[in-house]
Amino acid sequence: MRTEWRKRLPLCRLRWGALWIGGLCVVLGLAGGCSREQYKAQADEEVYKILESKWQDDFGQMANYRVEDTGPNDLRVLEVVPPGGVLKLADAVEIATQFSREYQSQKESLYLAALDLTLTRHRYAPQWFGTFDAFYASSGAGEDITAGAEAGVNKTFLFANGMQVTSGLAVDWARFLTGDPQTTLGSVLTSTLAFPLLGSGAGLSAWENLTQAERNVLYRIRTFNRYRQTFVVSIISDYYRVLQQRETVSIQQASYRRLVESTNQLRMEVEVGQRPAYDLGEAEQRLLSAEQSLVSARQRYEQTLDRFKVRLALPTDIDVSLDPNELTALADLGISPPEYTEVEATELALDRRLDLANTRDGLYDAERKLELAAKGLGVQLNLIGSANVASEPETKFASLQFDEGRYRLGMEADLPLDRKAERNAYREALITVQQRYRSYDEQVDEVKLGVRQAYRDLAETAESHRIQQIGLNLARRRVEVEKLSLQYGRGTVRLLLDSEDALVRAQNDVLGALVDHMIAKLSFFRDIGVLQVRPDGMWEQTAQ
Repeated sequence: MRTEWRKRLPLCRLRWGALWIGGLCVVLGLAGGCSREQYKAQADEEVYKILESKWQDDFGQMANYRVEDTGPNDLRVLEVVPPGGVLKLADAVEIATQFSREYQSQKESLYLAALDLTLTRHRYAPQWFGTFDAFYASSGAGEDITAGAEAGVNKTFLFANGMQVTSGLAVDWARFLTGDPQTTLGSVLTSTLAFPLLGSGAGLSAWENLTQAERNVLYRIRTFNRYRQTFVVSIISDYYRVLQQRETVSIQQASYRRLVESTNQLRMEVEVGQRPAYDLGEAEQRLLSAEQSLVSARQRYEQTLDRFKVRLALPTDIDVSLDPNELTALADLGISPPEYTEVEATELALDRRLDLANTRDGLYDAERKLELAAKGLGVQLNLIGSANVASEPETKFASLQFDEGRYRLGMEADLPLDRKAERNAYREALITVQQRYRSYDEQVDEVKLGVRQAYRDLAETAESHRIQQIGLNLARRRVEVEKLSLQYGRGTVRLLLDSEDALVRAQNDVLGALVDHMIAKLSFFRDIGVLQVRPDGMWEQTAQ
């Protein structure tokens, strides 16, 4: 409802001024009603309520999902670095889940999905409105003022059966502000009803849009938790790879020192004539190669560490290192066989994988949309009703005259004489269902394949570590034998140098097999859906 108030200026200058002042007070008062911080706080409160209501226990613990207002490269990330700059595994994972740029982007995507839902829900929540305008016009015929204002609320109710009810209450209050005794403060209550007797109807379509918006947030929560599992595994893997590279430097450095001692010993023996000069030449060449290998290993370690810093959102020039005791603890933990049979692992993955659950529910969405499209092909018959009730005269805006209201009830039919658009939508929905079926079947096969591969990788890395450990023991004995043989004149310098190279390779192979097994174990737990992320960012294995 909207009315306009018009008067000749000479007759109402005082009232016109009062109207302007009153209107400006209302506008300015509302303009300063909420600050930017308050709007942000309101959005955060609504978004996090949605996420908390939809977050299920089997998704993982509800933690590390809130959006940070400050960027990841601020001083806070430096404040969480432990004194001394040595990062334990738990420290690195916690920093990553708080400050990693890619992790922050995932949290923001989750937030925005819920924020979109707030707007969809708002369309069916009470919506308040208020308008005010006032104009002054001057012409040769005279001067006029035109003013108008209204306020009210509208709300749309949706029901699963497709019924849609829209109600509104509008109040005309501009004339009341003027103080003109000939004016009134009135209100109008309106309501419309639409119920599909046959076909789809606007109510069913609107209900479907709201349903899909709700489900999209659920899917995004699953996607975020699946990402958290993958992210934590990747951070732990990178952590151990950096330590592996550091240990490679230590292995290479120890080998270089042994070669220096052996070369110095050979040099003294050559000087006194106990060894031929070509033995010293060969040893010196091997020593140069070992020195070059040590330099390259250090370069690779520093580059690997810098890349890891970037993943944690740490400055590359910050002086931090990883705790070597973590590698020692990993070695003490040793190798463990798979805790599940291959069949059990596959069943767990099909039941618990969050990404597979999203694909499965997406198939249900497509089937639901297909049914709605099918309803749009036939006769569309809707029950239509409306009501319009005004208030009593003068200023009794709260007293509605229901006995004098206008009411309508009837039916509205749309015959299927032209259904080209609906036909195409139905055919498209049929194809979409078939596509979703194929996608789901393919993902089931991919999950099974991934679990089988992860199971084999776990078994392979365990066996590989056993074999490499035997090879390391043989390499150590070989070095000792070649040293004794050379000491007693039965060996050669080349055999000793070759045994030293073999020892370095065996040490690196054992180290690599140990780290590979740990990564394979984490990947296996992730792929079968039993790896859960704790609030501190670390992982734990859930029971069957």
